[in-house]
Amino acid sequence: MIQIENSDVLKALQNYYTLFHEDIKSCVFFFVNKLHHRLSEQSVREIICKYTAMTEYDTHITPHMFRHSFATLLLDENVDIRYIQKLWGHSSITTTQIYTHVAMAKQKEILDMQLYSRSFFPAS
Repeated sequence: MIQIENSDVLKALQNYYTLFHEDIKSCVFFFVNKLHHRLSEQSVREIICKYTAMTEYDTHITPHMFRHSFATLLLDENVDIRYIQKLWGHSSITTTQIYTHVAMAKQKEILDMQLYSRSFFPAS
C-alpha cells in the first residue's frame, strides 16, 4: 500500500476504477487486461516496449528499472528504508539496501563530477 497525494494521479486512478470496477472486483487486482484478468508482468513489459518504441529513446527499458528508480527516489527523499522494504515485499533488509548503495554511489559520482568541473572551471 502506498500513499498517493497527487490529485491528477488520484483522478486518473478513480476514472480507471470507475471504468473497470467489475473486473477489479472479480479478479481482485486493480490493474486488469483485456481478458478481465490481472495485468501480468509480461503485459507490463509489452506496454513499456510499445511506448518506448514510439520514442527516439534507444535504450531497452524494463519494469525493474521503474521499480529501482522509484526506490532510489524514495531514498533520495529520505523515506525510511524499512518502509521501502515493506513496500517492495523484501523479506530481508539486505535486499533493500542494494538500492541504498546504488543511490549513494550515484550521489558520489555527481559530487565527484561537480568537484572535477570546478577544478577546471572555477566560479567567477
